[in-house]
Amino acid sequence: MNDLDLVIVGGCGHVGLPLALSLADCGYRVGINDIDRAKIDQVKGGKVPFKETGAEELLAKLLPTGRLELSPDPAMLKRTRTVILVIGTPIDEFMNPSVRIFDNVVDELTPHLQPGSLVVLRSTVFPGTSEAVERRLREAGVEADVAFCPERIAEGHALEELRTLPQLVGVTSDVAFVRARELFERLGVGSVIQTTPLEAELAKLLTNTWRYMKFAIANQFFQIVSRSGLDYNRVLNAIRQDYPRAADLPGPGFAAGPCLLKDTMQLSAFTPDHFPMGQAAMQVNEGLPGYIVDTLNSRSPLLGRTVGILGMAFKGESDDARASLSYKLRKLAQFKGAKVICTDPYVPDPTFEPLDKVLRDSDVLVVGAPHRAYRGLELDGREVVDIWGVTGPIRL
Repeated sequence: MNDLDLVIVGGCGHVGLPLALSLADCGYRVGINDIDRAKIDQVKGGKVPFKETGAEELLAKLLPTGRLELSPDPAMLKRTRTVILVIGTPIDEFMNPSVRIFDNVVDELTPHLQPGSLVVLRSTVFPGTSEAVERRLREAGVEADVAFCPERIAEGHALEELRTLPQLVGVTSDVAFVRARELFERLGVGSVIQTTPLEAELAKLLTNTWRYMKFAIANQFFQIVSRSGLDYNRVLNAIRQDYPRAADLPGPGFAAGPCLLKDTMQLSAFTPDHFPMGQAAMQVNEGLPGYIVDTLNSRSPLLGRTVGILGMAFKGESDDARASLSYKLRKLAQFKGAKVICTDPYVPDPTFEPLDKVLRDSDVLVVGAPHRAYRGLELDGREVVDIWGVTGPIRL
């Protein structure tokens, strides 16, 4: 009974749900399978569980069409020959890839897969995972085409970027490539690029690691100039102004979230020399909250002072707090004896305070996430740390 064109496993998350909505909007009958029953109920009720531009409006348009079906039951996979797995490879406490969760999910789903299915791996995985999944399915008696087709979207802009960015398709056969290409072509993607699975896996890791390393050098430059007692805004302007080869130098800021650090560490675990440049990038980016706290404490001891953190999401205009360095900043400031109060317009947390209270009660303010809500705040005369430059010039 192939009454569903495809099923997305993990389909209520940041990667899976925008993809499900986009494919359903193209006319596919899409099954969404997810173990999080609360999120399933939210989506069925017309509520997107996270902030994603245009997603709630598209969900409202699609629900009456019947082209979306949601269930926590993996037996849904029996109703299709196309399955998309949105299951990533987390990093364990030793900063090494942990494939156990991935293996367990694949084993759980295998009995429900139809012979001849196309299995698309969508989340970033440790190199070699795609071919390992293909072998694992074959050993279980399931002949399936496996393709690694990584998502490449920026959180919050998925619906737009799914239709415009190139799609990588890592496969071991031309038949698998044709099937995966036809799946994504209906989205109107910019182009479809065929590679081997390992090439696609490494391409995704290298892409995120390159972004992470660019942020690291920006943060390192910022610290070098700040320690010299100079205004980083003037130095950064001198670098960039009318000089195209420096136009891609980012400004400083917290490099965090669920992907960049994790993917850099996966690449580090994959290579025999453990990727010293990636390790250095991790030390710089993860060390930035400590640099801020130590600088503040050296100017005036934080013991007994109140630090207000504006923004706890991992980036601006997001409600995603996963791996946000604002929480590390909070912990380090508390270690120095400060009272820390936090606010965020998007991240729900009963311990957070309203913005006006944080502004009123804080001795020093630190911008943790560059939300637009912080632009134009009257902060003259206040002790402010804003490495993003969202409230005005970059300042520490």
